[in-house]
Amino acid sequence: MLKAIGLALCGVLALASVQATAQELTYPKKNITVIIPKNPGGGTDTSARLTLEYAKKYLPEGVIFVPENKPAGNGVTGLIEAARAKPDGQTLVMTTVELAMFPHQNKSPVNYENFTGLYAPIADPASLVVNADSPYKTLEDFVEAAKENPGKIQVANSGTGAIYDLATINMEQQLGIDLKRIPYSEGIGPAIAALVGGHVDAVVTTPGAAKPQIDAGALRMLGVMDSKRFALFPDVPTFNEVLGAGTDTQLRAWAAIAGPANMPADVKGQLIEVFKAVAADPDFQQAMKNQGIMPSTLVGDEVQDMMKRDDEMYAKLIEDSKNSQ
Repeated sequence: MLKAIGLALCGVLALASVQATAQELTYPKKNITVIIPKNPGGGTDTSARLTLEYAKKYLPEGVIFVPENKPAGNGVTGLIEAARAKPDGQTLVMTTVELAMFPHQNKSPVNYENFTGLYAPIADPASLVVNADSPYKTLEDFVEAAKENPGKIQVANSGTGAIYDLATINMEQQLGIDLKRIPYSEGIGPAIAALVGGHVDAVVTTPGAAKPQIDAGALRMLGVMDSKRFALFPDVPTFNEVLGAGTDTQLRAWAAIAGPANMPADVKGQLIEVFKAVAADPDFQQAMKNQGIMPSTLVGDEVQDMMKRDDEMYAKLIEDSKNSQ
């Protein structure tokens, strides 16, 4: 009992320390604009606004974050504006995984090198989901059936060239299988609906997107594409667990707050302290979970490393996808 109390006290003290550090800001002196290159009301917009709402209490009194939705050009317009802003910390942007994809699809002139990663509130792995009454009870069942029936198993995704289509291609390459990819250009919602209706055999999506149907007993998740299990579904294994450590299927759908490249070290450091405090805030964590989002704790260089890794991965995947059309 004493040990548990001691651990809890350590956690409270650690959070208080982070909060105290965050509140000692010498910057900023005026409101911070945060560009959200997505439409209002979507998952990225919701997570960005939640993050900023909880972050404002760590800013100097009278200073707030001001979110601005700029979805034009599939979000590229907002990314370009943020990349070209003065690197003084007064303009930030909620980047998404498309930042690692679009440059290799000739959709954007900017990439991760144009930004300074600060905090990724979302870094959800892709997952493989089947109907509850599917004959594939385990990931091994699915892979075995795919090898025995090349090109026959129908796997829905959110559109040709989109993240879950590329995740499926990566899965095919890593596992040595051939699947029939079924794109739903309207997004992952219709793809999941098609699976619930029995029109396809599986879907590749994030766990959160399928959670309502999984909780209702309509769908079943076979595995997640990450190096560790996903906290919202702790009983679901990773691909590596089931298929071997050499299976590099790791692929995440992330959203990350960033500033322009070459931000001054002191400004970058202060912003990172703010977002560390947010990430450690239990109320923020619960608010994100209430939205079906498992909050990430990736900050600073961890975010930049993720952006770089994914840029390199998608460069290869997108080139391979051109050869698999």
